[in-house]
Amino acid sequence: SDSKVVTCAAVWRMPKELESGSHESPDDSSSNTQTLELLCHLDNTAHGNMACVMWEPMGDGKKVITLADNNILLWDLQESSSKAVLSSSTALEGKGQLKFTSGRWSPHHNCTQIATANDTTIRGWDTRSMRQIYCIENAHGQLVRDLDFNPNKQYYLASCGDDCKVKFWDTRNVTEPVKTLEEHSHWVWNVRYNHSHDQLILTGSSDSRVILSNMVSISSEPFGHMVDDDELSDQEDQHPEEK
Repeated sequence: SDSKVVTCAAVWRMPKELESGSHESPDDSSSNTQTLELLCHLDNTAHGNMACVMWEPMGDGKKVITLADNNILLWDLQESSSKAVLSSSTALEGKGQLKFTSGRWSPHHNCTQIATANDTTIRGWDTRSMRQIYCIENAHGQLVRDLDFNPNKQYYLASCGDDCKVKFWDTRNVTEPVKTLEEHSHWVWNVRYNHSHDQLILTGSSDSRVILSNMVSISSEPFGHMVDDDELSDQEDQHPEEK
């Protein structure tokens, strides 16, 4: 637009045939290409370029948060998601031109918290008051690229950045990371928890590698799966000396 790159956001509806649960394989539908239905644009003309769009992790899918330059915008999707109403917003205050690079909506605390990254700083926000609840300054030596919350363990947050590191934080005590990974040799662009087994962490980097790490010690099951009492009693009957 006018020789400038402008980043925007929109909400689309996928065809019913492609919804989860349909048994059609992708090959079957390749003959008749499906088109997506544009429901609405998330109008950011007053707030700047969109850096990130986040659906509410739980709930009815009516709430979306977008990060536009230094603004956090909470949208309410109404009338079958065909209209987006800005319900609340806040701006990042400080010196210079502050801009968000990424964010993540926490699935915990009744979905009232989000984490954002700007430059080398990670911040936590309460979506009800739009106020800052924690701040990790210099979380990484260089730009923070991505964040992800542990899906099964409250307060645990992973971050990655241009200092080639992946760090794990307990948001109740942000003075030091709980653990740091230094497996990559270039910027780490993405970090994701496995949703079922949160000891598994996937990271992608511009060192051209994707690394799957096994972080058992800080997972929700540091001692492996708990054994059922029934299984124990069966074993006792057979091998009481091995108990």
